[in-house]
Amino acid sequence: MQGGQSRRLPVYFSCAVHSMLKRLYSFIFIFMLGLLPLNAQQVAAPNLSDSPPSTARIQQLIDSGHSAEALQQLSLLAARTPEPPGVERMRGMVYYEQANLAAAQPAFAKAVAQDPGDRLAALMEGVTLFRMGHPAEAIPLLERSNGSVAATNVDANYVLGLCYMDTRRYDDARRSFAAEYGFPADSPSAYLLAARLMLRREYLPVAEQFTRKAISLSSTLPLAHLLLGEIDLAESKLPEAIAEFQAERALNPLYPGLYDRMGDAYVRSGDYANAQQSLDRAVILEPTSTGPFILLGKTLLKQKNPAMAIMYLNRALKMDPSNYMTHALLGQAYRAVGRTEDASREFQIAEKIQAATAPAPQAAH
Repeated sequence: MQGGQSRRLPVYFSCAVHSMLKRLYSFIFIFMLGLLPLNAQQVAAPNLSDSPPSTARIQQLIDSGHSAEALQQLSLLAARTPEPPGVERMRGMVYYEQANLAAAQPAFAKAVAQDPGDRLAALMEGVTLFRMGHPAEAIPLLERSNGSVAATNVDANYVLGLCYMDTRRYDDARRSFAAEYGFPADSPSAYLLAARLMLRREYLPVAEQFTRKAISLSSTLPLAHLLLGEIDLAESKLPEAIAEFQAERALNPLYPGLYDRMGDAYVRSGDYANAQQSLDRAVILEPTSTGPFILLGKTLLKQKNPAMAIMYLNRALKMDPSNYMTHALLGQAYRAVGRTEDASREFQIAEKIQAATAPAPQAAH
């Protein structure tokens, strides 16, 4: 009896295990079939072709980087009568982000024509026109946008000020820049701010005029004499620049940029002892700025001290390895100490950086 039961047990368990395995395999197969569509949905681009396009759905495409599909969907919406609001502005934004200004501008213009109260479209058309080199046409649109628009990183006051500057409306530019910083329009700070931005765009006579106006309103205004010195330096008026830097030092002795600019003026005038003193002071006050280290390297080369120049130039190189001037000066210093291979390497790097940053030649028309 017991022996018979022992012979039948393996058959019973074998059937049970076989049945369980069949159910398990079926479950796994069904489970995997269910997973496949889910995985496909996770990796595929948003598929909006099965549903009518809407601005909300198109914005999803734009946000996910599918601009070509977004433009296709926007074209479908634009073909409707009447055209839904916001379509042309969205189209303009896609083109603007692609740096296709020639296509962005008419899209923004159509958006403004459809809705004159669309401040964002007006702002973006104005910015686009400015970038296309049409500041006079941009001004009315930027004035209409009435300050910043939260949906963009573009500030209308700043761009409007640049447009005023480029159309020689300098006082209007000053007022726009003052509004950007919250300064009273006729304050010393407003004049100095406008002068700083005009120097950046090489409007030197007006920059000097506004800086002197700022000093006349506040004789102890920080950074005003520094700016006058920078204007003189840009015009290669070296004695005048040094005098202005010294006047700034009397008012603002701990500003690091002052000693950097003063050192530059001394280097250009051939006064290397005073240049080294000024640049040493700049390094102490601002050890993370590459400018003083590069100028110190140049100064030490002029003083026939290439070994010390290498030390300062390598410090600058660690902070900014992409600076053409640092590599060029290092090449000179290495050559002066007989390290010809190092010199050749640095000169080659300098040439590559210079070639990569040179403006592309204009195509013939």
